[in-house]
Amino acid sequence: MSSAAPLADPPVSRAPAAAEPWWRGATIYQIYPRSFCDSDGDGVGDLQGITARLSHVADLGVDAVWVSPFFTSPMKDFGYDVADYRDVDPIFGTLADFDALIARAHALGLKVLIDLVFSHTSDQHPWFVESRSSRGNDKAEWYVWADPKPDGSPPSNWQSVFGGPSWTWDARREQYYHHNFLKEQPQLNGHHPAVQQALLDIVRFWLDRGVDGFRFDAVNFMMHDPALTDNPPVANPTQRTRPFDFQHHLHNQSQPEILPFLERLRALCDSHGAAFALAEVGGEQAQAEMADYTAPGRLHSAYGFDFLYADRLTPALVAESAGRWPDREGIGWPSWAFENHDAPRALSRWVDEHHAAQFARTKMLLLAALRGSIILYQGEELGLTQVEVPFELLQDPEAIANWPQTLSRDGVRTPMPWTRSGEGHGFTDGSPWLPFGPDHAALSVDAQVADPRSLLHFTRAVIALRNAHEALRWGSLEVIEASEQLLVFERARGGARLRCTFNLSATRASFAPAGTTIFSTGEQAGGDLGPYAALIEEL
Repeated sequence: MSSAAPLADPPVSRAPAAAEPWWRGATIYQIYPRSFCDSDGDGVGDLQGITARLSHVADLGVDAVWVSPFFTSPMKDFGYDVADYRDVDPIFGTLADFDALIARAHALGLKVLIDLVFSHTSDQHPWFVESRSSRGNDKAEWYVWADPKPDGSPPSNWQSVFGGPSWTWDARREQYYHHNFLKEQPQLNGHHPAVQQALLDIVRFWLDRGVDGFRFDAVNFMMHDPALTDNPPVANPTQRTRPFDFQHHLHNQSQPEILPFLERLRALCDSHGAAFALAEVGGEQAQAEMADYTAPGRLHSAYGFDFLYADRLTPALVAESAGRWPDREGIGWPSWAFENHDAPRALSRWVDEHHAAQFARTKMLLLAALRGSIILYQGEELGLTQVEVPFELLQDPEAIANWPQTLSRDGVRTPMPWTRSGEGHGFTDGSPWLPFGPDHAALSVDAQVADPRSLLHFTRAVIALRNAHEALRWGSLEVIEASEQLLVFERARGGARLRCTFNLSATRASFAPAGTTIFSTGEQAGGDLGPYAALIEEL
C-alpha cells in the first residue's frame, strides 16, 4: 500500500476544554473518498486510504472529519445515489475498513461525521425495486408515485435540478415517479411513517457503530406537497442553464412537515450522547429554512451556499451572512464553508493569479475568525485551484447533461496530491479517476510540509489560533465596518475582545489600529493594510 503510506503521527492539539459541546465552534475537515487516497491502485480513493492519511488531518488541529458517501451505490451520482445505507460499496472497502477508520480517527482525537442522503435513494435500492413492482406491495407508497394527467403528461410542472422534468414514466406501475435529481435517484416519500422509521433506524445503526454525527444532504428536499401543486415561474430568471432555474421551488420541496421529523432526528442523536446533526440547505428559502431547522429541539447546525457559489468575496457578503445568525437565545448555530465537493475552488472564483498566494492566507484566517463551526474541504489547506477537466474526461452527470453551461463539479473533486513526484502523486499507484491540476504537484502535501512558509503550515497556525482563543471559537460577533475594501468585526467572550480586520481588495487600504496585533497576514504599516492583508488585534 505504498501510495497510502501514512505520514508520521503529529502531536495532537485539540481545542481548549470548556463547558460547550464538542461541535460548537468546531473545525471540520471534509473528505471526498474517491479523491482522498487510493490504497489498492485502482485509481479511486477508498476507506483504507483515508485511514492511512488521517494523521495529516489530525496535524491540522481540526476536531472532526466529515466523510462523504461511501455506501453501496451504482455511482450514477458518485455515492449520493444510495443502494444500501448499511454497507460499504466494494470500491471503497468493507464495513471492517470503516470500523478501522473510526478507531484510527478516535485514537487521533478526531470525531467522525458521515453523510446521509435522506431525500432520495438509488433506483437499485431494494426499497425502490419493490415499490415499482406493483401498486399493492408493502413499499408501494415509500416513493412519490402519481398518475399522469389525462393527456399522459407528468402530474406537475416540477423540474429536476440536473435538467428536464422531475418525473419519469414507469411502465410497471403505469405511473410517474418523482426525482428531484437524476432519474436514477427516485424521491423517497418522507411523509410516510414507515419511511421515517426506516431512516431513523439507519441513523441508529451508524451511531451504534461509533459515528459521532451526521451531515444530512439536501434536507429541505425530504418532503413534497402531496397535492402536486405546480411551481410558479420566475418572472425574469437571471440564470438559464437548466429548466430548474425557471421556477420558484415551493411545492417539490421545503414542506412544513419536515420539521417534526427533524425533531425526531435530534432526539435520536441526543440519546447517543453528543452526536452532531448538521443540515445542508440550499435554494431561495435557505435562510428561513436554516433558521427553522436549527430552532431549539431540532438540528444542531446548518450551512447553506452563502459563499459556495459566490463569484466574489466582499465585506458586504460576509457582514450580511454573519448578521443572519445573531448571538441570541433561540437562534441556531451556523456552520460555514468556502469550498466543498459541489462548488468550485474559492481561489479560482475570488482572486486573480497574481494575488492568489496572499489571498489564500487571508481567506483561511477569515474562515477561522467567523462565529460558528467551520468546514475545510480537502485540499483547501494546500491552496488547490479549480481544474479545467476536458469534456471527454468529465464524470459529473450534471456537467455532462448541461455542458457547457454548468460548471463541472469534477474540477473540485480531483485527487489530493500527496507527493510532488510520481504520476499518481501519492494518491494512487494506478491511473487516477480524474486528472490532477497542472499546478497541483507543486502544492503537494510533502512539498508544503517541507516548507515552513507554506499555506499548509499557515493553516495549522490559524486553526491553533482559533483553538487557543475562546472569543474566536465561541464568542459573539459584531460587525464594525463593511466598506468596499474593509471588513472589520469584533469577537468577544467573557472579558476577552479581539478585533479582526480584513482588506478584501487588491489595493492598499487605510485602517485605524485599535490594539495589540496577535496575528497578521500580508503587509501592514501603521494605518495601512496591503492588498488582501488581514490582522487580528487583542483589545
